[in-house]
Amino acid sequence: MPSLDRRRFLRDAAATTALVSAGGLAAGSATPAQAATPTAAPTPTARRKGAVSFRWWGTAGWRVDISDRTVLVDPFLSRIDTGLFTGAFQTATPLTVRADVIDPRVEKAMTVLVTHTHWDHFMDVPHIAKRTGARVFGTLTAYHLGLAYGVPSTQLSPVKGGEVLDFGDHTVEVVGSLHSRNPSYSLAFPGVRVTQPPQPATIADLPEGDTLGYLLRVDGGPSVYFTGASDVAERNLTGLAPDVAMVALQSATTTGDYLPRLLAGLDYPKVIVPVHYDNFETALENPPTVAETDRTRLTDMIAAVRRISPRSRVLVPEYETAYHF
Repeated sequence: MPSLDRRRFLRDAAATTALVSAGGLAAGSATPAQAATPTAAPTPTARRKGAVSFRWWGTAGWRVDISDRTVLVDPFLSRIDTGLFTGAFQTATPLTVRADVIDPRVEKAMTVLVTHTHWDHFMDVPHIAKRTGARVFGTLTAYHLGLAYGVPSTQLSPVKGGEVLDFGDHTVEVVGSLHSRNPSYSLAFPGVRVTQPPQPATIADLPEGDTLGYLLRVDGGPSVYFTGASDVAERNLTGLAPDVAMVALQSATTTGDYLPRLLAGLDYPKVIVPVHYDNFETALENPPTVAETDRTRLTDMIAAVRRISPRSRVLVPEYETAYHF
């Protein structure tokens, strides 16, 4: 069992028990979704408290409703078929944004947080930004790709890691991170964009573009860390100590001690939520479709979390279910 330092002990002792609902391989107690009433967004100096809900949109995507404001993380709803899960991966797959799937789910958004710019994290972001007027935060690559799609520069905010952004009733801390490695110790579509490129046409036109994590702290609510890929620069996690961590499933073993380093760096969060475990080229319907190899990895991940951080609760999310922490 890992050692329990005084800071973690006091934090856990003072915290209210997380109320979560889970599907799949873990179970918990459910709380109903809280309906939000749309109103004009306040200025960043206004401090408010209200209901907070987290809805998983598959892959590493989340919709977070904080009172009447909506924050999106890596929203990828089009879920196009690239052949990735059938062994016939087509790097020239056209980028086809499915407004019929996106628009009913994204009637509003204030902020979009992009961990990296692979298609399954960024592809739908320009459509959402132009439709809702949301501000997009991401790497310099995300900034230039946004320009390529015609998103106004006034809606694009490049970040590097270390920034703490104040939105009034919540803050977002940007954390420098790393993308996971495949079995060949490489990754799909490496590279960055340092100038505005032509508008992307295929999934290969959306490179990784460097990777970030985000810590969301809600006034009177939880602190939640979002990952978009299964690697970690653990020295950048010092002092974050979130209540909840959304942890990407590792698809290869080429990154050493991924979970031990991540969980120790995050000070062993009270709730661990596996993400990026689903077949994200299938419909957004429960129960989530999970490839057999990924189901085995998920089972192994849950066992590893319980071994490394036995005081943490594991919540395996289902799509579009409102979770409250």
